[in-house]
Amino acid sequence: MGTRYGGLKQMETVGPGGATLMDYAVFDALRSGFGSVAFVIRPEMEASFAAEVLPRFRAHAPSATVTQRLDAPPGCAVPPRRVKPWGTAHAVLAAADAIGAPFAVVNADDFYGREAYAAMGEFLSTPQADGPPAFALAGFRLARTVSAAGPVNRAVCRTGGGDWLESVVEVERIATDRDGGYSGEENGAARRFSGAELVSMNMWGFTPAVFPRLREMFRDFLRGPGEPDLTSREFLIPTAVQELIRSGAARVKVLPTDSPWTGITHPDDRPRVAAALREMVERGEYPERLWA
Repeated sequence: MGTRYGGLKQMETVGPGGATLMDYAVFDALRSGFGSVAFVIRPEMEASFAAEVLPRFRAHAPSATVTQRLDAPPGCAVPPRRVKPWGTAHAVLAAADAIGAPFAVVNADDFYGREAYAAMGEFLSTPQADGPPAFALAGFRLARTVSAAGPVNRAVCRTGGGDWLESVVEVERIATDRDGGYSGEENGAARRFSGAELVSMNMWGFTPAVFPRLREMFRDFLRGPGEPDLTSREFLIPTAVQELIRSGAARVKVLPTDSPWTGITHPDDRPRVAAALREMVERGEYPERLWA
């Protein structure tokens, strides 16, 4: 929604050739083996997408929009004061009819880098073994996701043998400390990190097997006992994934990457992101005009 940014940051031009972070996401995905694009948008964005976004992408890959609407399945109701969309897991569910193959989920206002897309593409194109469906999460090094502008919150991945995800733990106020490491707070307790830890920046890989599970969990989310107010609570991907892992309905592989994540949250982030993209262009990692 761009509340903190003050506008549609997904459509903000930040690349030296006038590209948006969305352009870089699609560019990296297509050169990593992905074949089509589905944009999940709010209904009020449809006109601007149809005019400004879809034409340039359709020249390179099948592209479509799906709308994330504030509605509820039969037997459930939308609270009268609800304004915000239902959350990221519901956004994935909204795209179910447009997806028939393994797929990646990314934020349109984050830059993940080609290496992350390549790792995700390789995982999703590999035939799965028998057993519960295997999904994936790109794991970024904590040190490459902190900000010089101030403390950040990050979802730290905890894994078991073979890099299979066990949990994602929210750690708040992570910042560089005097000893060259990083300090933060987990549930009010101080935590220290080396910077090599893997964190989630909301880049996931799923197969269509996730959709029936999400439908079931979304109904539970709307009907959940002990939840008196649904006016602001969100149905989020990390929460849904942890329930899938807990119940044994799926496994999630963490894919370590050294990609240089960057993203836009506040207006002050824009010049920093623009400078990082220009440096990548100057190093020859991206053309100045992605779609020339």
